Amino acid sequence: MLDDLDRRILRQLQADPMMAVPELAERLGLSSARLARRVERMRDRKILRGPRAVINWPALGYAVEVSLRVTLDKTQPRAFDEFIEAACEISEVVEIQTFLGRVDVRLSVIARDMPHYQLIYRDQILALPHIADIEALMHVARIKNDDSLPL
Repeated sequence: MLDDLDRRILRQLQADPMMAVPELAERLGLSSARLARRVERMRDRKILRGPRAVINWPALGYAVEVSLRVTLDKTQPRAFDEFIEAACEISEVVEIQTFLGRVDVRLSVIARDMPHYQLIYRDQILALPHIADIEALMHVARIKNDDSLPL
């Protein structure tokens, strides 16, 4: 699937995704055109999904992060679809994951402070459809946050 050159390119992009193409090409000993073709091929194959901004939420005043584990009322045929559609509308929900098992969905919610979180929870989260059970886990520290793969 990936050859050694593709892996070298991906390692460099994981280390510094903002590196300019000419600098990256020079580091890898490639021409800019050859590097561009390789990167485009990996985009076409959906290996590279494109650049993204990684936001430092606390720097923007969001000091509270809560993980909500939600169990849905699965007696309703559209419970998952309706819950997820409604949860996507809450701007403070920054991540939604689905699971197999007792917990069906996990929501990551950010808030400026605890009063702000309580407003979000009471006015928006508890209004989501088909909730059978919900458990809140207060985020204390992020020990490791690394999306890079050992290539």
